[in-house]
Amino acid sequence: MNQDRQLRWAVLGTGVIANEMAAALRSMGRTLDAVGNRTYGKAVAFAEKYGVKKVYSDFHEMFTDPDIDVIYITTPHNTHIEFLELALTHGKHVLCEKSITLNTQELERAAELARENHVVLAEAMTIYHMPLYRALRERLAAGELGRVNLIQLNFGSFKEYDMSNRFFNRSLAGGAVLDIGVYALSLARLFLDSSPDQMKSFVRKAPTGVDESAAIILTNREGQLVSATLSLHSKQPKRAVISCEKGYVEIMEYPRAEAAVIVDAETGKVETVRAGRTADALAYELADMEAAIRGEGDMLLPYTMDVMALMTALRSEWGVVYPEEERL
Repeated sequence: MNQDRQLRWAVLGTGVIANEMAAALRSMGRTLDAVGNRTYGKAVAFAEKYGVKKVYSDFHEMFTDPDIDVIYITTPHNTHIEFLELALTHGKHVLCEKSITLNTQELERAAELARENHVVLAEAMTIYHMPLYRALRERLAAGELGRVNLIQLNFGSFKEYDMSNRFFNRSLAGGAVLDIGVYALSLARLFLDSSPDQMKSFVRKAPTGVDESAAIILTNREGQLVSATLSLHSKQPKRAVISCEKGYVEIMEYPRAEAAVIVDAETGKVETVRAGRTADALAYELADMEAAIRGEGDMLLPYTMDVMALMTALRSEWGVVYPEEERL
């Protein structure tokens, strides 16, 4: 690939995230090159809205289109592995919505295809790309608050008990851990020295059998602790507290946070750190993906794999199994 030319993007799906992605490219002075959707009419309307150059009558054409370099997959996560395999096998770089796959087995298969075809595979995890988290990692790495000892995470919203809704629908891989837990665990992994290797948890299931709410305790070989409380049926703040030896960092409204408070317990100093903009979350992801494709950045796939291993282990412990996994 010519390193000087702009990468050519296609998006699979026309939902909320696809709209945000097209708007983000526009904010970067770019135009989305192609769109595909199961319903052709929706793809046409999307293309008209954003000035997309190409609409596929059959969305499968994007996987073999020589004019496309990278595909953003925004479909429901139980469909991801099918589309990942097609895209990666045909040499396309892939940015995929969270959760990137249903389980570790699927993700390992996709990662192997990416290696074999020399392309970049990444999960669209905003936490790994927002400037705020990079600034906080630098501050904590400098050691001014001492060692990270404990990370506490809350993430919850109240969803009505509509069992056909994707949040609770087992056939759509519903459940708290894959939908919102992935954010909490990804944030924790970013600030831990290593991935947790021990866990305890409690779960409350929805009538469909998927995880509706959960309390999770994790620890790693360094003895760092993580406490996460998730719910799809109870409102919680999107709050993270990273507790260190000499103070703590409080982040509100993660994953797309643009501000955090650092409290120095020894001096009593309270500082607000600001970096980036919530509105530019998708633009940061797209820019980092392009940098990684050019060999100038890292999309943290090993962290994604660590988080997926945790979520797979949790669901195994809870007995939450999806139809696709039953057929294996």
